[in-house]
Parts: sequence; C-alpha cells; structure tokens
Amino acid sequence: MALEKRRKVLVCSCERSMPDYGDSVARGCQGAEVETGNQFCGAELDRVRAFLSGTDAVTIGCTQQAPLFREVAEEQGFSGELAFANIRETAGWAEAGAAAGPKAAALMAMAAEPADPPEVVTLFSRGVILIYGRDETAIEAGRQLADKLDVTVLLSRPGEVMPHRVWDFPVAKGTIRNASGHLGAFELTVDDFAAPAPSSRDRLRFGASRDGAVSHADIVLDLSGGTPLFPAHELRDGYIRVDPGDRVSIAEAIWKAADLVGEFDKPRFIDFSASLCAHSRSKITGCTRCLDLCPTGAIAPAGDHVAIDAEVCAGCGNCAAVCPTGAASYALPAADALLRRVRTLLLTYRHAGGHGPIVLFHDTAHGEPLIDALARFGPGLPANVLPVAVNEITQLGVEAWTAPLAWGAAAVGALGPAKPKHDTAGIAANITIANLLTHSLGYGAQACGLIEADDPDVLASALDQVAPGVAPTQPSTFLPVGKKRHVLESTMVELHRAAPTPVDRVALPAGAPFGSLDVDVDGCTLCLSCVSACPTGALSDSEDKPALYFAESACVQCGLCAATCPEHVITLAPQLDFQAWRAPRRLVKEEEPYHCIRCGKPFGTKSTVERIVARLEGKHWMFTGENAQRIDVVRMCDNCRVEAVTNEGFDPYASPGRPAPRTTEDYLRERKASGDKPS
Repeated sequence: MALEKRRKVLVCSCERSMPDYGDSVARGCQGAEVETGNQFCGAELDRVRAFLSGTDAVTIGCTQQAPLFREVAEEQGFSGELAFANIRETAGWAEAGAAAGPKAAALMAMAAEPADPPEVVTLFSRGVILIYGRDETAIEAGRQLADKLDVTVLLSRPGEVMPHRVWDFPVAKGTIRNASGHLGAFELTVDDFAAPAPSSRDRLRFGASRDGAVSHADIVLDLSGGTPLFPAHELRDGYIRVDPGDRVSIAEAIWKAADLVGEFDKPRFIDFSASLCAHSRSKITGCTRCLDLCPTGAIAPAGDHVAIDAEVCAGCGNCAAVCPTGAASYALPAADALLRRVRTLLLTYRHAGGHGPIVLFHDTAHGEPLIDALARFGPGLPANVLPVAVNEITQLGVEAWTAPLAWGAAAVGALGPAKPKHDTAGIAANITIANLLTHSLGYGAQACGLIEADDPDVLASALDQVAPGVAPTQPSTFLPVGKKRHVLESTMVELHRAAPTPVDRVALPAGAPFGSLDVDVDGCTLCLSCVSACPTGALSDSEDKPALYFAESACVQCGLCAATCPEHVITLAPQLDFQAWRAPRRLVKEEEPYHCIRCGKPFGTKSTVERIVARLEGKHWMFTGENAQRIDVVRMCDNCRVEAVTNEGFDPYASPGRPAPRTTEDYLRERKASGDKPS
C-alpha cells in the first residue's frame, strides 16, 4: 500500500480471540508503521491516545469500538485521517483464521482508501399528514397523531362510522386515484370526494361528491388495505403502508409518522449528466435501460434525455449499473473510487502472500449482519474470501464484475437476500455479460455469480461451492480513474491484456451495451443523419470529404443510428472487439465530393448527385425537351442553384396542365359518338 501520508496501523487481537496479524499487515501495508495490541479499547487505550497525537493518518482494526476511538481522537485534537476496518468478524473469527493474515492486511489497506462523501438532498416536512383508511381504525390513528401532526383522515368507501362528539381534525370520504411525490411533497388526486354532513346522527353521512379533488400532504399513512399507491412503496420516503388488521404494525407506523417532521437529508445516489444520455434524438427512442429497471418510478423521459427525481430515488443503483454511456453513475461511492478500493484490496492481499482471492460484494443492511452471524455462530468466512461493502449490490456495473479478475481475483461474487427488495434483472444481465467475456478469455465459465442467502449456513454452503476460475499469470495493476465509461474502457483493455487465453472478439446477446454496426456500404448515401443522431460520438464524419467513421469503444448499441437511417442500411451487432477498443475510429465509407459545375464548391457526394441526375434527366417534365438543360441545377451547390433559378426564370410550378376530371357523362358521350350501345 503506497502512502503519501505517514500512517499508523493498529492491529488488535481483541483480547487474543483471534491471531496476531501484525507481521502479515506489515508485509502487505508497505510503508505504514504497524502496531499490535490485545485490547486497544480498554487496557491499552492510552496507547491509542498516543497514536492519535501528531499523526497524519491512523487505521484501527476494529469497528465495534469506532465511536470510542472517535471520541478519543476528538479529545486529543486529532485532525488527520481516521479509518476503521473490521478484521474480527471478516477474518479472525473463523475456522481458517490462522491463514487469514493476508486478508487482514488487505482489509486494513482498503479501509484507508479515501472516498468523497456524496451530495445530499434535503426533504422538508411540516407534519401535514393524510391518513387514508376505510373505518374507525384510520380515525383512531388520527386521534393519536392529532397532538403531534396536522391530521386529515380520508375514508375510502366507508361503512358504518359513528360521528364523534368533537372533531379534532377533518374527516372526509374519497378514493385516491393518482398519487405522486415524496416526503414533504405528496400530491393526491381524489375521486368521490365529499365532506361529512354536520347533522350526521347515528352514522356519518356525506354530502354531494365530486371527482378530481387534489390534496397535498407531507406524509401519507395508508391504512386502506388496498393496492399500494406507489410502485416499490416500501422505498418511498414519507409513505407508510400497513395492514389495517395488524395492531402492532399500526402502532409502529403511528410512532414512525410522528417523527417525520423537520428536515431530512438523504444522499444524492446518482450523478446524472444529461448530455451523455442516449435516450432519444429527434423524437426517436433509443436507450430505455434505466427506465425499464427503476423500481420507484424516479426516472422519466424528458426530451432527448431522461430526468432522475433525486427526492424519489431510493438508491438501488440499477440505472447506473446498466447505463452504457455513464450518463447515470453511482455516487455512493463513485465507480472509480469503489474500484480503487478493490484494487488496493487485491494488490495488498498478493503482497502479503495471499493466493486465490475471491471478492465478495455485499451491502451493509443485509450482508454485513449475515457475515457477522457466520463468524459468531458458524465457521466464518474462508481465508481467501475478501468482503467488500457497497451501498447496494444492484449498483455494480460490468466494470465492477470484471476489473477484480484483471487484478488477480479467482472469482467475484455478490451476496444478496433470498427475497431481494430490488429487481435483480439488471445485476443478472451484467453477470451474464461478465461471464461471457471472462469465459471467452479463459478466466472461467462462472467467474462471476450472485449468492442469495438469508441464513449463515446457506451462505457457508454457497461459498464452499464457489469454483475459483483461472487467475492471470501476470495480473494487471491499472489504476481506475475518470468517469464510469472511461473506467469501463480501461477495464476491458486490461481484462484482455491479462487474460489467460485471450481472444480478439466475443459475441454478446441482443441488448448488450457494447457492439459494432453492420453497414450496407453500397446502400449508404453518406447523408450522415446517423452521425447527427449518435449521442456518444461513435459515428463521426470528416471535414475534408464525405466520409463515415465508427469508433466501436464508444458505441452503446442504443439503436438511434439504425432508427434514423433513411436508407435502413444499419444493423446493430452486439459484441466486444478488444482490438477495435484499442484502435482509433475506422473508416466505414468514403467518397469524393461532387464539385459545383459553376463555382467549383464541393457539396454532396458524387454518387448521390449522379444518381439523382440519372433518375430525372429526360424522364421528368422539368428536364425534358426544351427544358433538358435545366438538369444542370442539380449539379450546382445551394447558392448557385438559387441564383440560376432566379436569373433564368425557372418556374417549378409551370408543369403541363392536368387533364379535366372524367365523369360518367363523359364516358356515355364517348360511347354514343362511337356508336356503341349500352349493355
């Protein structure tokens, strides 16, 4: 681990409950000062205080006592970098803990890799709540919240509801037809809306109803028991939906709703660049990958690109994982920052003497507790399984699956729940593409895979069944830098360079984000409409002469060129040609320009002008007989053509008169004149 700042690494054996990894960490974390101990959080806390004085950076091999160490750092006035790594549950507490020294070194090194915090989105809630129900349950929930929130109760098709002696909050009837928004900004369209009659006696009676009423709320508590108002409703901030028959859940929901007042910060999960989006051009739809996968409806078309509602986005990362151009990229962390962490992990593991590493991506909400349970109640992780925490495993793009293999990983996996909260279609597609590439290059048939487990024993069994692939004899050491697409390009080049059995080209399934174009050169007229439609610059022209060029590394198979081409001569060819990715753009077609016969200015292509002349000369009324010389205007540039038409009195409307319409009387008159009798 090359470090610019002086760094101390504190390795604790946690009261000798795991091996002393000091030597392995020193071997892997080259340039760092390594200190070992047995109880840094207690008996040896004074040593920690000394380490946190005048040191540029400190990494502590403990996450359980991180709050205590941060408090000590604050007391000492420590202003350097402070990082923490969990080497207990992930390495030391395992049957193979004695062999996990290289893993411990790798985890310590990875923890020191910096990552910029994402931007935040602030949601504002004033405490206006709409409780949507059907009976007294909703009214009772409103009564419990009335002293904390601004309550309105809406009853959908209410039955026998007894009027209350004093109404502390409004009650109305109606059925929500449409719902949109998020915490602090919900908008609901209500049909059959009506207010109760003040004279209601034995039961609530309502006045005349109307459709299309609009209500605004900061919070929505849905006790209707009907269809959720939002897709992936559990991910919608401010929308709380529970079974109206479950009293425990209702009590929890009331407590949760009461707390949703004030300002709330959430990460801006996605960095979006509209200029890179390949959604559409000229009202022709191209890429819809993100729209097809977004579970919350946070993405919508917005002209030539899409728009992502950061307030609604729940951070699954599906859009970033499948976005071929990098227009949508994950920010928690960014793709290059995540891969730099993985690179440090694998390079340090190798420097510390480790072999056959398997990278296991996991989230913190599900994967981390499962790994902890495996360490506390089971055999723990194998010594060569290197866990990498991410916000969501669905954020992983093709580059995240393949780059670790180029750096020497024997396999790459992701740990997810047996019943995922996000659609896994995107991650499955990326795994399929990654395995096609790695299998073709000799890394192994199933080098990448998804483990779905909710039980630590199931996880242990799945890890035992992972078949390590073939690691490269000379792993790459490339540094991932730049935006998502640039990182992907670097990864593909290095994956091919380090491959055990490299091939030049790999065929991919339809819909893959990489590929070439099959162009019928004979049918192409070099109109260059495809160049105008291409959102990534994969297709380009020349300033010197009519020509079409193609750069395969920039093609994302959006299909806009094929849909735009007036001659219909372009076909998508999903593949990955590694040689083409290294090469500059290739020439697809080139022609000599046609020169204006009057001023000599080049315009159009020679073949196109000659084709037009051949179709019109002597065949169209404007260019026959005494008008035959007019065909020269086709051989002129725009300026000369206008001048010729103006000076020579060229009347494009002077066509021969059309024959008069023929009627039944005309046919009868002709028949009578010829002597024919009607049959």
